[in-house]
Amino acid sequence: MDAKIIWLFIFVALYWSYCIFWGIKGAITSKTASDYFIAGRSISIWVFVLAATATSFSGWTFMGHPGLLYRDGFQYAYASFYAITIPFTGVIFLKRQWMLGKRYGFVTPGEMLSTYFKSDSIRLLVVLVALIFSIPYLGLQLRASGFLFNVLTDGMLDVETGMWMLSAVVIIYVASGGLRAVAYVDTMQAILLALGIVAIGIIAVNFVGGWDRLNEGIATLAQFDTKRTPDDYSHYIAIPGVIQFVSNGPSATGGAWTGIMILTYMFALMGIQSAPAFSMWAFANNNPRPFAPQQVWASSFGIGFILMVFTAMQGLGGHFLGADTAFMAAHPELVNNVMSEGLGGKDLMASAGKQGMLVPQLIHLMSDVAPWLVGLLSVCALAAMQSTGAAYMSTAGGMLTRDILKRFIMPRASHAQQKLWGRIGVGIIVLAALMVATHATDALVLLGGLAVAYGFQMWPALIAVCWWPWLTRQGVVLGLIAGLIVVTLTEKIGSQFMPWGRWPWTMHSAGWGIIFNMGIALIVSYFTQNREETEHRMSFHNFLREHATLDEAKKKLIPLAWIITLVWFFFGIGPGAVIGNTVFGDPNDAATWLFGIPSIWAWQLLWWAIGVFMMWFLAYKMEMSLVPTKEVEALQEDIGDIHLDVDKP
Repeated sequence: MDAKIIWLFIFVALYWSYCIFWGIKGAITSKTASDYFIAGRSISIWVFVLAATATSFSGWTFMGHPGLLYRDGFQYAYASFYAITIPFTGVIFLKRQWMLGKRYGFVTPGEMLSTYFKSDSIRLLVVLVALIFSIPYLGLQLRASGFLFNVLTDGMLDVETGMWMLSAVVIIYVASGGLRAVAYVDTMQAILLALGIVAIGIIAVNFVGGWDRLNEGIATLAQFDTKRTPDDYSHYIAIPGVIQFVSNGPSATGGAWTGIMILTYMFALMGIQSAPAFSMWAFANNNPRPFAPQQVWASSFGIGFILMVFTAMQGLGGHFLGADTAFMAAHPELVNNVMSEGLGGKDLMASAGKQGMLVPQLIHLMSDVAPWLVGLLSVCALAAMQSTGAAYMSTAGGMLTRDILKRFIMPRASHAQQKLWGRIGVGIIVLAALMVATHATDALVLLGGLAVAYGFQMWPALIAVCWWPWLTRQGVVLGLIAGLIVVTLTEKIGSQFMPWGRWPWTMHSAGWGIIFNMGIALIVSYFTQNREETEHRMSFHNFLREHATLDEAKKKLIPLAWIITLVWFFFGIGPGAVIGNTVFGDPNDAATWLFGIPSIWAWQLLWWAIGVFMMWFLAYKMEMSLVPTKEVEALQEDIGDIHLDVDKP
């Protein structure tokens, strides 16, 4: 047997042993339903910092992101800013959700929103969003793990067999240990994810011939590129304008990644921490102390730097390693042809996995040099793909149990019964994801694209419960329904039946959805104000204001916080990003590149640094993620231990 395959199975066995250990330990320590579903509200600071980071950045970050950067260049690299926009959602909502969860004993976001709005309709919609988010998103991760092991075992394991086999251990430790097991396994997965991306980036640059050689190759690639923006720049190193009024966004001249597209795509990825699963992560903490370091240092700074630098090395470096056969034929002097054999002499985009083959091929380069490293990096990829999936399995199983079974079928379910049905729920979700991944492979990517955009549609509901009591139950419910429908109709899976295409006007479906969602929520709320319901909602907001109000000195900084945030969103990831095409040099003349790299890359690094400052300012200076100065006292230990009548005040 090949040495790399032996090492692969050794590292997988070690990784699985670690997972199962925490599954067993979690099962032993989970005495109550709250222990099982939200780790007894006792996740420690560093466990949350690493676990929430692993959950935020999935196998897509590890496997898919470099491939799209290879295909679309630095215009797509703006997506790396999700290292900031994903935790930005956490800055806005997590602390206040934790306060409400601690005060009222909420275990699921459905319990929180149904109690706040006195309605079961919002509870059911939250469960629906959780399932629509979890099943296709999980299916994508599981299929990607099967695909990776199919490539790295040289076909010894076919995709479906590998997918089902690798999923078995995830079911075991998640179903056994609940969210506590997920959290402790995620700590290791976060470390492996970061380590793997850095290592593969170094491997790519090393095989290219070093940093200077990489930049020389990028400059030549830009000249060679035939896909040009309206300003006649290479699509690899420039975005194609602010917006293009085309019916089908992907057909835009010079690429789909206009300023508006980048901004609204970031909206979609903000849906990861506004999805129902992250509300349960908030509830699982003993206090908000871990929120700020996770949002600012682990995610925005740490993962942000890794994506801005090492993922870019992987994506662009692939062109100079034999993956781009046309460029290799034109400029063989700039190519170290080490990928041809692994790709069977084909261009990467003509291979079975297209751009998804890039990372497996980069890992494969170490087969002869360091076969043990192939095994380790493969487990890094596996950990990245399972990190997000495990959290969504656990939390979705919890919502099925608490918001459906306990609310409507077994209101007096014991702790043991809740844990049992939680485990059954995990099994059902994983089996559904595996069936989708096995039998709906063509639709899987389409469904996965819907997931994060659906998650972002939770923003108005979270704004209502955390910040703005003026939004009514009717407005939020109708807005959420409209948002989900519009997202579906502007994604590929729904737009094919409509007169417009996917992402019309180069605006992502999440952007279209939130326009209708928030618009309807505002209009309907205006006409459905009710004094009694407002007083009920104000009981929550009076509590939040009492415990989370800034002192007078910091209240004066609120306008500055708004300015910093809006400026960053406009120039860093919005329409103003078009300035970055040329501000640090002419894209068509490498001699003018001020820092020796394309202007667009320098602009991204600049606004990444400003984004880290913005996150620090909001999380620490404005205290949006710090422990409340006044202690939060719990009114009851667990709202799930009583049967709420949401129709009565």
